[in-house]
Amino acid sequence: MIIGHIGARKGSKGVPGKNFRDMCGKPLMDWSLDQLAASARIDAFVVSTDSQEMYDHAVAKGALDIGLRPAHLATDDAPKWGVWQHALDAAEAIAGKATAFVDLDCTSPLRLAEDIDGALDLFEAEAPDMVMSCCVACKNPYFNMVEPDQTGSLRVSKPLPGGVWARQNAPVVYEHAASTYVLSPDYLRKASTIYEGRVIPYVMPSERCMDVDDPLDWKIVEFLMKDAQNGAS
Repeated sequence: MIIGHIGARKGSKGVPGKNFRDMCGKPLMDWSLDQLAASARIDAFVVSTDSQEMYDHAVAKGALDIGLRPAHLATDDAPKWGVWQHALDAAEAIAGKATAFVDLDCTSPLRLAEDIDGALDLFEAEAPDMVMSCCVACKNPYFNMVEPDQTGSLRVSKPLPGGVWARQNAPVVYEHAASTYVLSPDYLRKASTIYEGRVIPYVMPSERCMDVDDPLDWKIVEFLMKDAQNGAS
């Protein structure tokens, strides 16, 4: 039993109401919700939200009827982990014991269906506690990320003996991309944060990892979405 999940709060400081705002013809959340509904590998899915409008919309699309999320999980600083734990418990109470929990961040609509399959394939092959979407970082702390020392002078953030003078010689560093996650239900129940167990990267192209946090992000993602739609037509 693979349970899919989307978290969609009604509040957003960066882009007010973004999760239900129209993005290229449908609510932003639907780009992820429809991927869960269309996946042959997702047996059931839920949407965790504090919005009655988004909740009713999700249930009409096939989401399990788990009710609105508790108030303490609907604040600006509520941890994703607690939201996931609540959603897993609520989903299992209806659908039965899960073998995997898949979260799609609804602010990352550029993900493809093949990314969901790729993350699930990696989870099944490697049996980690968690698979987390990542992309290769555009800046590297061993090479071109700097920070001031006690005197205010800049230094490489993570210096290596002899220094690193070419990007290709720097250790690989990933950016955590808030897109696609696959978790062991046992790990989700027992751990209190993401990195307590064996968490491995599912590496995605950076152009599919953009996350909508502010108005500029919205414009860029909308442009890329329209470009993809035009290319497909």
